[in-house]
Amino acid sequence: MRTTFLTFMMAVIATTATFAQTFTLKSRELGGQFTNKHYLNGMGYTGENKSPELYWENTPEGTKSFAVTMYDLDAPIGSGFWHWVVFNIPANVTELKSDAGNISNKLMPGQAVQSNTDMGTPGYAGAAPNDGPAHRYLITVYALNKTLDLDKNATPASVGFNMFFSTIQKASIIVYGQKK
Repeated sequence: MRTTFLTFMMAVIATTATFAQTFTLKSRELGGQFTNKHYLNGMGYTGENKSPELYWENTPEGTKSFAVTMYDLDAPIGSGFWHWVVFNIPANVTELKSDAGNISNKLMPGQAVQSNTDMGTPGYAGAAPNDGPAHRYLITVYALNKTLDLDKNATPASVGFNMFFSTIQKASIIVYGQKK
């Protein structure tokens, strides 16, 4: 009897693990590297400054909103560089369209807020790596257990601090960008 019970429990655990879904972030237009479309237009760069299309799957239970960030891990300053900070994306939204980071085109869904980047303005600030090796840009979606009580003037540090206490799960991709 005990052996039968243990065998049954092992089967349940194995089945549960097999069907467990992982929260993931993907992009149909990013192949691991930015194209000219995603680079900054300004400061010596001639990109189109369009945020990438992103989508996520397997929303964690209890999610009340999402946040998305893009961070240059290799910026030539000690704290890296925040290129995009979006929060309060409604929980029923699972994608951002290409160029949703443009604050004037109204492609951002629902009550989502695009707050200040390290450029000092809200909205997407395209990749702008300095000379040298390719930079790693970490794009992350956060499943949050609430909406954040912040506005577009919030700093990346303030948003990050508030997200820290509200994150259920997060999923990331790394995209490379190099000055041409």
